[in-house]
Amino acid sequence: MTDRAHEQVSAKLACPVYFARPYHSWERGSNENTNGLIREYFPKGTDFAHVSEERIQEIEDKLNLRPRKRLGYQAPIEVLEQSLPRQRAA
Repeated sequence: MTDRAHEQVSAKLACPVYFARPYHSWERGSNENTNGLIREYFPKGTDFAHVSEERIQEIEDKLNLRPRKRLGYQAPIEVLEQSLPRQRAA
C-alpha cells in the first residue's frame, strides 16, 4: 500500500479517514476506552505467547457483544451488521 492508500479507501467507502496526533489521547476516545476494556482481561505486560487463541476469541466476542453508550447502547457487532448491505436469498 502507498502512503496515500487511506485516500483510496476513504473514497471507495465514502467514509472520511482521520488521523490523531501523537500523544493526543483525547482525539482517540473510543480507542482509549477499548484499550481499557481489553486491559480488564489482559493487564499490561501480558505475555500473549501464553494466551490461547480460544481465550483471545472469547474476550473478543465478549467485547463485541457488550453494549456501548457511544453506540446508543447497541453492541459493536449490531452496529456493524446494520451497516452492511443485506444479502438476498437466492
